[in-house]
Amino acid sequence: MPKLEGKVAVITGATSGMALATARAFVAEGAHVFITGRRKDKLEAAVAQLGPNVTGVQADSGDLADLDRLVETIREEKGRVDILFASAGNGLLNEPLAAVTEESFDHVFDINVRGTLFTVQKLLPLLSDGASIVLNSSAGASKGVAGSTVYLASKAALRSFARTWTMELKDRDIRVNVISPGPIDTPGVEGLPEATKELIASMVPLGRYGIPEEIARAVLFLASSDASFVAGAELFVDGGVAQV
Repeated sequence: MPKLEGKVAVITGATSGMALATARAFVAEGAHVFITGRRKDKLEAAVAQLGPNVTGVQADSGDLADLDRLVETIREEKGRVDILFASAGNGLLNEPLAAVTEESFDHVFDINVRGTLFTVQKLLPLLSDGASIVLNSSAGASKGVAGSTVYLASKAALRSFARTWTMELKDRDIRVNVISPGPIDTPGVEGLPEATKELIASMVPLGRYGIPEEIARAVLFLASSDASFVAGAELFVDGGVAQV
């Protein structure tokens, strides 16, 4: 029997990369998946690729009106949520402390922290008892990486959310966990110089970038009953970057 047979899942920011691969894995395991994306063209392309068990909702996770519309769409079509992968994120890497501005700070925190919090909050009334929430952090949040002050601080906040929400939601048996990817071969790294890509890969103990499907399998584990006794945890899928 598929691991997510009959489940209703929501994945934010799922038009490419790790979140899109996770949506594909969820559909393959029997779930109906609601995905969000900010760009209509990319959202429609993702829905076409994933098939009939997917509903696309154009939404910016930093816009509370968009989140309200997402909630209403899910309420009308399915009436509940069993799995939430809060994956939408924004990042400004290579921004030294001295270069941080009010605008750049708000740009990152509005999506990564504020957006994640209100996505979970607004979906709470639809979350079924025993639901699974997975937050998308970063292995870098457990390390010191020059030039990533704001981005990694925003990802570290998600680790705190998982601990606190595990305690707040335990009476409903809702599990909250964090996935923390290392360097992953996504569209976000395509524009990097080849020398930079090779340098990053050399810093990974396994000697390579991960692929989106490796993250998807880990999120599927946390979302499914296979992880029924896993709560408040951080699962690193990082090739060892933050471990050794």
